[in-house]
Amino acid sequence: MSLSWSWLLETDSKSLRSMNGSRRNSGSSLVSSSSASSNLSHLEEDSWILWGRIVNEWEEVRKKKDKLLKDLVRRGIPHHFRAIVWQLLCNAQNMPIKDQYSELLKMTSPCEKLIRRDIARTYPEHEFFKEKDSLGQEVLFNVMKAYSLVDREVGYCQGSAFIVGLLLMQMPEEEAFCVFVKLMQDYRLRELFKPSMAELGLCMYQFECMIQEQLPELHMHFQAQSFHTSMYASSWFLTIFLTSFPLPVATRIFDIFMCEGLEIVFRVGLAILQMNQTELIQLDMEGMLQHFQKVIPHQLDSGPDKVIQAAYQVKYNAKKMKKLEKEYTTIKTKEMEEQVEIKRLRTENRLLKQRIDTLEKESASLADRLIQGQVTRAQEAEENYLVKRELATVKQQSEETSAQLEQAKKTIRQLQHQQQPQAKGPPRYSEESVLQLERELVQARLKEAESQCALKEMQDKILDMEKRNTSLPDDTNVARLQEELIVVKLRETEALTGQKELRQQVRDLEEHWQRHLARTAGRWKDTPKKNTLSELQDELMSVRLREAEAQAELRETRHRMLELETQNQIHSNHLRRAEQESRCLQDRVQTLMMQNKDLHVQLQEIKRRQAEIECKSKEEVMAVRLREADNIAAMAELQQQISELEIQREEGKVQGQLNHTDSSQYIRDLKDHIAELKHEICCLKGQRALANQPTFDGIHIINHYVGEESYQSSDDDGVKGHTLQDPQQRSRIRLHPNLRDTDSEEEEEEEELRLSVPQGSNHKSTTV
Repeated sequence: MSLSWSWLLETDSKSLRSMNGSRRNSGSSLVSSSSASSNLSHLEEDSWILWGRIVNEWEEVRKKKDKLLKDLVRRGIPHHFRAIVWQLLCNAQNMPIKDQYSELLKMTSPCEKLIRRDIARTYPEHEFFKEKDSLGQEVLFNVMKAYSLVDREVGYCQGSAFIVGLLLMQMPEEEAFCVFVKLMQDYRLRELFKPSMAELGLCMYQFECMIQEQLPELHMHFQAQSFHTSMYASSWFLTIFLTSFPLPVATRIFDIFMCEGLEIVFRVGLAILQMNQTELIQLDMEGMLQHFQKVIPHQLDSGPDKVIQAAYQVKYNAKKMKKLEKEYTTIKTKEMEEQVEIKRLRTENRLLKQRIDTLEKESASLADRLIQGQVTRAQEAEENYLVKRELATVKQQSEETSAQLEQAKKTIRQLQHQQQPQAKGPPRYSEESVLQLERELVQARLKEAESQCALKEMQDKILDMEKRNTSLPDDTNVARLQEELIVVKLRETEALTGQKELRQQVRDLEEHWQRHLARTAGRWKDTPKKNTLSELQDELMSVRLREAEAQAELRETRHRMLELETQNQIHSNHLRRAEQESRCLQDRVQTLMMQNKDLHVQLQEIKRRQAEIECKSKEEVMAVRLREADNIAAMAELQQQISELEIQREEGKVQGQLNHTDSSQYIRDLKDHIAELKHEICCLKGQRALANQPTFDGIHIINHYVGEESYQSSDDDGVKGHTLQDPQQRSRIRLHPNLRDTDSEEEEEEEELRLSVPQGSNHKSTTV
């Protein structure tokens, strides 16, 4: 056993070189399962024997001959041993999850649509996956679906299908599934394919630092062209060069990846950049992209040995990679903290803006209320002035109406005095004049009532204006509103100042962050002293960040306190206003109740006065009518008496002509009778003067009737036994419209009597 191992170790270099040469000539025979040739050379048989013994004694070789195993893997794993060697390298044989594979295929995955969409784009030119719904596409779908159900956090990520497709080219789907699960768990692929892709960012940072250290000119050119590492290298790490290089080259690199991990990706990537540095420096961004996509894959058509040999000449320090990983973790942590700080500052800025907008709205509202209050007060003052003018006009009209009413009363009195009859002649005023005076009196009363209504309306308007004036803010309220406006302006100024300070602080933090990035970018070149200084600066930066955070929290607390104070002051002002309004409302209610009582009393008084005025007007109308009737009756009686006396005088003349002896005595009797009648007329005039007083009541009416009876009794006493007091004469006096007719008839009778009586007849016969 030891002799065979020593012989194999002595001849492995030559045999492997010859085997590699034969592989270059065979092309894609390493990948295709049908590429095994029946005519194997002697060196290939030695290589197969060597790998067969390695597989059979895997545990011992892995423990004692690990370096030799790595050398053999770097020189290439034979195609027929690749499946078993990959499983042995990743310890994927006899995994418990292999038994669950069939059950997983029966389940439904939420990523099935995405997997189906990407399957047709996975190795579209390879015979095994080229045809739609072929066996290769079906088994690829099964493996990807099963893993999406096993690891639901990762699910399905675009790019992982190329790795699974390469595994399916070498082994059945159950074994490929187990190897893929092992790669995701132990080879950092799971962190690469997570939704956050944090591991991919770390790889990009480490790869960029290696470029900066070993290829500084190319790194400066990339930065000048803004050609980021992720633009060309992200697919290298996600697919292990399976989408960038020819499949035989990528398979050889994948052999080394299964043995050494992601280190080979860093080495090969840097070797590719070294080989193409001269061409890349002369290109712009678009040209570099085209070079990576079209030129570099054709450079590897001759085989992978050249690039693998160049890869292992690249300097790779595992300790430095660990240090870069720590730096990247620190940078990301600080970036997260700064992002949290910036987010918090933006939130504070947004809150401050909202607070400023609120304060501006409150300020505008208070200013509008103040202006509106002043405008309303001016309008109310103008309306008050107009109402006062209307009230003065109404009062003047009321005074004029009262004066006209007094003038009408005086006119009525004058007319009543003028209606006193003369001893002779007809009455001057009739019932029509009295009715006209009554109409004028009614119109005067109506005008007075209208004036009272207008006066009441003006009083109601004045009360309404007073209510509105009380509802408006007085001078003290206006002063309070102005004070609140000043306080709001101060708060707004403080908020703006705080916002400016926060913006300045954000700018300072950004400047410090840029400086920190500049320092960390070239830190790996610096000496230990400079590194210590940069670490101290980092600690100072952290202290400043914490200080800025503490200041921001303090400022936020102050703003909250100011906001609470402002709200407290606003609420206290609202309460004070509410109390004042409640007191004003109570006062107004009391005032309205008192006014209601006064108006009720005034209404009762007005009703009483109206009733008295109606009674007086009725009494006056009745008195005027009674006086008119009495005057007419008295004048008729006097005219009747005068006419009778004239008749008697004519009779006396006739009798005196008949009897000259008795004529003188008769004339004396007539003169005495005429004197008595004149005395009665004087008495009647005195009674009329008493009857023409301005007001009448029941006593005056009674006195009037009593005077009439006394007049009748005196008349009876004065002319007792005379022919005037017979019933016919009284009836004739009552029927005064027919006086003139009766007088003419009596004159005719007297003329007939005078003609029928002879000249010599005595006085007694005539009287009979």
